[in-house]
Amino acid sequence: MTQAAIRRRPGTPCWVSLMVHGLAETEDFYSALFGWSFVPGPEQLGPYVRAKLDGADVAGIGELPAGRRLPIVWMTYLATDDADKTAETIRSCGGTVGVGPLDAQDAGRMAIASDPSGAVFGIWQAWAHTGTAIAGAHGTPVWNELVTPDTSTVARFYQAVFGYDLAAAADPGADFVALRLDDAPVASLRGAGNSLSGELGSHWMTSFEVDDTDAAARLVTELGGRVIRPPGDTEDGRTATVADPEGAVFTLVRSAAR
Repeated sequence: MTQAAIRRRPGTPCWVSLMVHGLAETEDFYSALFGWSFVPGPEQLGPYVRAKLDGADVAGIGELPAGRRLPIVWMTYLATDDADKTAETIRSCGGTVGVGPLDAQDAGRMAIASDPSGAVFGIWQAWAHTGTAIAGAHGTPVWNELVTPDTSTVARFYQAVFGYDLAAAADPGADFVALRLDDAPVASLRGAGNSLSGELGSHWMTSFEVDDTDAAARLVTELGGRVIRPPGDTEDGRTATVADPEGAVFTLVRSAAR
């Protein structure tokens, strides 16, 4: 069923997507982990499927062209009312636009960009496809955070492009900035300093809600993935950092609010 277009405030995370080498194998992994089913399209960049829960769109997975070697990472898309104008603003503020803007059939208009720290993200101007359409259930994106060596430069970049209000952590020793729209946090930036993996570099991290963090982490390993940071309690809930069989890193969280 085609989703009716709705407006998300520009700068709001609205979709997450993953490009992999083995699409069928990746579908099997996330279907077993999160209970996702899949439907095809839009295929603006090659074979692509949309993950669904209870008939609602959750995330996207595409297949890289044969021989194409790119980092396998979950990518956050930020909403925009005008992909072309936002792409120009990204360039003028020191970012790079690597793909687009281009039409994704009748779903929307998109571009893929990188910020001054090199972290890749997408922008999405919704038409028929509005983005993630379900929240709170097991297997749904619950938060998006940029992990970067230092937040100072990228914070100013995202503020200039999307108009965020920046809220730094109360602890002066913590390099953390909440990105706020309409007085509510919608995403965050976390400075990892020298502890940031050189292999990953600056990257957006997607957190997925789960019913049981420990059980989900065990299942990741049973399905051929790996646990990077074992389950532990945080102020946000019980979390674990894991990677799928192709190496895409993401966070599992049983939110404290549940």
